[in-house]
Formats: sequence, C-alpha cells, structure tokens
Amino acid sequence: MAYPEWTIVDFIHRGPWWQNRGIRLLNLWLCLPLLTSCINGLDSSLVNGLQILPDWQIYFHEPDGKTLGLLSAAQVIGSIGLPFTPICSDNLGRRPTLFIGSLFMLAGVAVQSASTSIGMFIGSRCIIGFGLSFALNAAPLLITELAYPTQRGKLTSMYNSSWYFGSIVAAWICYAAFRAAGGSIWSWRIPTLVQAIGPILQICLIWFVPESPRFLVARGRESEASRILARYHANSGDERDPLVVFEMAQIRYALKLEKEVAKSSSWSSLYSTPGNRRRMTIIIALAIFSQWSGNGLVSYYINLVLEGVGISDTGTKAAINGGLQVWNLLAAMTGALLVDRLGRRTLFIISNVGMLIDFGAWTITTALYNTLGIASAAKATVPFVFIFYFFYDIAYTPMLIAYTLEILPFNIRAKGFAVMNFVVSLTLAFNQFVNPWALDAIGWKYYLVYCGWLIIELVFIVTFIVETRGRTLEETAALFDGEQQPQDLVQMGGEAATTTMAARTTVRLGDSENENEKNVTPRDFMELRSHAGPSVYAAYGKTKDYTTEHRQLYRVNTSDSDVL
Repeated sequence: MAYPEWTIVDFIHRGPWWQNRGIRLLNLWLCLPLLTSCINGLDSSLVNGLQILPDWQIYFHEPDGKTLGLLSAAQVIGSIGLPFTPICSDNLGRRPTLFIGSLFMLAGVAVQSASTSIGMFIGSRCIIGFGLSFALNAAPLLITELAYPTQRGKLTSMYNSSWYFGSIVAAWICYAAFRAAGGSIWSWRIPTLVQAIGPILQICLIWFVPESPRFLVARGRESEASRILARYHANSGDERDPLVVFEMAQIRYALKLEKEVAKSSSWSSLYSTPGNRRRMTIIIALAIFSQWSGNGLVSYYINLVLEGVGISDTGTKAAINGGLQVWNLLAAMTGALLVDRLGRRTLFIISNVGMLIDFGAWTITTALYNTLGIASAAKATVPFVFIFYFFYDIAYTPMLIAYTLEILPFNIRAKGFAVMNFVVSLTLAFNQFVNPWALDAIGWKYYLVYCGWLIIELVFIVTFIVETRGRTLEETAALFDGEQQPQDLVQMGGEAATTTMAARTTVRLGDSENENEKNVTPRDFMELRSHAGPSVYAAYGKTKDYTTEHRQLYRVNTSDSDVL
C-alpha cells in the first residue's frame, strides 16, 4: 500500500493549547460534561457525610440496619435506567441525553432537600441515580468524540479522575454546614441543595456545547459535523482545512466499515465479530479489576481496615480518610496527564505490578500486627495504603472509561460503555456484601485472596491490553479488526488531506525573510513535499517541522509517514 503524503500529524496544533482560540473555546465547553463526574462523586459521597451529622440522624430517627443499607444502595437501584441510556444516546444525541439526565437529577435533588421521611429521602436518591445513569453514559461519549485529537486521551482520562473532586467537596460541604448551621435542619438541607448546582449548569448551558461530530455524521448531518470541526479543531472556520478534511474522511470511512462488519447495532452486535468479542472481554475484565483489586476494602470499609491494625481514634481515622481522598485526586490527575506520554499499556502494567507488590507488603504488616501484636507493623500499614492507591489511581481511575471508549467503534460505543457501567455496579454490590462479612470471618487472611487475584490481573493485562497511544479515535477503534483497517483509515484520511493541500494554487516557500510564491500542479506539490525534509515551510499557513521534539504524541515514522 502506498502511504499518503500527508497525515494528521502535519495539521495538528503545536504549542500551548490555550494559544489556539478554537481549542480554548472547545475545552471551556467540555468542562460542562466533565462536571458530570464531579456530580457523581458529590452525590455518591454525600450520604456518608450526612450520616455523620447529628441533625440528620435526629430528623430521620437514626436509621440503621436494613434501612441504612437501602439508603446506601438507593442510587444504584436508581440506575435501572442503564439499559435505556445507549438507546437515548444513539438516537437523540449525546447532548439531549445529558440534558435528560440533568433534569432527573435536579428533580431528585428537589425531593431530597424537601424530604420529611426516610422513605422520601430514599426515593429521591433513586431518582438521582436514574438521572445520573443517563448523564454518565452521555458525558464521556461527548468528550471523547468531540475533543481535539491530541487532547482526547488526557481529557477523557481526567473525566473519571474528577470523581474525587466531587467527593472532597461533599466532605467539606457537610463539615462547613455543620459548623455554620449545627442544631438546625439546615445543617443537612444545605449540602443537599448544593447538589443542584451541577445539574442546573448543565441544563442551562448544554445547548452551547457542540454535538458529537461522529453522531452527526452517523445521522447524515455531515455539514453540521464539518462546521463544528472547522470552528473548534481548525480554528479557522474553513471546512476545507486539511485537518477537517482528514477527520471527516476517517469518520465517514470508519462508519462505512462498521456497517459492513455489523449489519445491525443491537445488543447482540457486541459479540457478533471476533474483534468485538475481544473488545468486550477486555472491557468487562477492566470493569471487574477496577473494583476487585483491593481498593474496595478501603473505599467502603476504611473503618474496619484501620481498626484491624489498631487505629481506633475517630479523629485519626477521619484525618487519614480525608488525606487519602486528596491523595487519590492528585494521583489520578497525574495518571491522566501521563496517558499520552507513557502510553496506556505501560501505565496499566506499572499499576498492576505496583499494586501486587504493595498489597503483598500491606498483607504482611497486617498479619504481623494481628498475630504477633507488633505495633510498628500497624504504623507501617497506613503508608502502604497510600502507596497502593497511588498505583491504582495512575491507571484504573483515569483509564477505565477512557480506554473503554476509545477501543469501541462508534456503532456499539454507547452500548459497550453501558455494559461496562453495569459490570462495575455488580462488582460494587459484591464489595458491599462480601467484603465486610469476609473481614469479620477470617480477618487479615482475606487479603491473601486479593494477592492471588492481583496476579491474575497482571497476567491478563500483559497478555491482552493493546497500546492505543498516538492514534485517532477511528484508528484506535479499528485496531481489533485486523491490521488492515487502521492502515486503510490512515490512507483514507491522508489521501483526502493530500488532495486538499495539492489543490492550493499557491505555496509559500522559505521563512519570513525569503518568501517566494509559485503556482504548482499536484505533482509539483508532491515533489516539493518530498524534498522539504526538516526545513520549515508554510503551506496553508501552518509550520511544518520534522523534529522529534514537535511530535510527542502523533509521532511519525519517517520511513512510511504512518501515524504510530
């Protein structure tokens, strides 16, 4: 196959993203779907914070036992809307689905803040969970399909990492409300009302956010998709910009290939081809690993874990838990910023090796304290908990959603993502019921189960995870359908961009001190490009430099000009 003369690397913006008006405006609007993960973290963590408040306990008559269990599970119960979310995303669009989810969440918050009984409070949590299932499906889809090519990995990874920000906000809101309004019902009503801020912002502003160009092309609205890419990716408004032409050609061709491979986009299409079966195997495994790596022990039962090593002071436990949430946020954001520098596969391997070694040490210190009563072993456990979460957060927090979305082709992306969320919910249910029972029954020996499981995880990661760094969204999704399809996508996009570049009648040569103009034919243009080498020339107003320094993400193999 003859490789195209031009690839996406030739047209992407170089330099700080904030210097490009289109990218700057696009990232501003993408903050709105990014807010969904913060809302999720706030909603999920608020119940734990409210239970600490004496006024909440008194108002609802100190719920316990099954009532408290039902309250904790209410948001998960509300996610019964999960099977309908991909249908809504694929037929109505990403923006309307996010809008619908925000409406339900706002309604749930209104009922929750006005609750007069524990039953009403639980019902409101179910409504919030129902709306959240729609928002959680649409928001990351919109981010990954709309983001600028070189920023897609970072932004999608930052999405899930933002959960911890919402969790931290929930803890401090409850603390501030208690300090300011302790002794009245407003000490718990104020935190519930704060939950409305996110949905209100999304309801009011979501229509300013562009729709996914992939969705628009799939629905036959190519002119709208082209205008969006021209405004936000090309920063020129010119639909003939080579970057726009490249992306549009790849989107069209990828959708054409997907239709040829899968005649329908029903749920059965998730397993209809060898490529899809391989994708779903990886996605389901990552969903399970994200909750069964030992992190569930601390996430939901940190009290039992700390008491298991002799830490019983309430203030000490609260400080450790609060510090851990901030640590999680910093570690997850670090991982999100490294996904394009180190690569997805490398981060997953580092994460699993680190967790295995650290969890083994954590198990040993816990065993030494419980069997021999060594106090120094108990003190050493706390740092191991923080180290474990560092390794977990650099990969599984940022990349669980990001990797899932980029390996799924458009026609099954929403459905495959819904399956991932469903598996996560099932594994969460397992953690909530089995972990406390197992810790109570066999104590530290239960940690040995996770040590064995972490070995299985590492073997799977090394064997099945495919590196996706440095590819467009369409090229990444096609990796699982044979080697030819990614090459075809590069060829299709490159040929379209090459035709656009060759059609320009004037090419400027030299630098600012020596500007020569000549009319060229397409053949002249190709000869010019082949002899350009490392020199800098202006074509379509863009600077081209073949040095490695300027190709950190979309690196080009100079022997064939393919995107790696």
